[in-house]
Amino acid sequence: MDLMTGSEMVTVPAGRVTLSDRRTQRSWSVDLASYELAACPVTQELYRQITGGRPSAVLGDRLPVEGVSWWDATRFCNALSERSGLTPAYRIRAGAEVVEWDTSADGYRLPTEAEWEHACRAGTTGPRYGELDEIGWYRGNSHERIHEVGAKRPNAWGLHDMLGNVWDWCWDVYDAEVYGAYRVLRGGGWFDEHWSCRASARRRSHPTFQVDDVGFRVARSVMS
Repeated sequence: MDLMTGSEMVTVPAGRVTLSDRRTQRSWSVDLASYELAACPVTQELYRQITGGRPSAVLGDRLPVEGVSWWDATRFCNALSERSGLTPAYRIRAGAEVVEWDTSADGYRLPTEAEWEHACRAGTTGPRYGELDEIGWYRGNSHERIHEVGAKRPNAWGLHDMLGNVWDWCWDVYDAEVYGAYRVLRGGGWFDEHWSCRASARRRSHPTFQVDDVGFRVARSVMS
């Protein structure tokens, strides 16, 4: 897709993934149909092309966009869908903090956290899909700054920066009973220690939260 130059969509095979939460000591399995996921996080240049905005703290066309909230990410997905001639995945109620996902839509969206972890693991079972210094930017090698997308080795399915550089917003509510509307973040960032950059690591934040190590990547459902 022309708009996604440098970050093509990768078809992720169907499968089952088991998620876990260290706080609650809970684990659960999710069966997934095939879907598409961007090979890299959304860049600042793509975000500017679609929204006209440059919200990031450090500017660079090939740097991941950061300083974006979950709400910003969902609005971007709809705008990218419309620009690409696709049906937007989200119904965003004007004036209300409500987003509904139209699962029949062919447009861009955020991955679920199950989709994110399945894609990150790429068939592996350990905490990471490779040696962290080779696959991700984290506090131990980032010199405490963000880096251009795609500079580290991808996983076996061709996905870059799944661990480190910026956290990825996911669609899911983290734990509605305890944290209300807080959404899931995955992957770890450039300022995190190595233990946060694991396939199973989960973080949460309010959907209005904006900070310089949180970005996102887009997904699409595979229409039958």
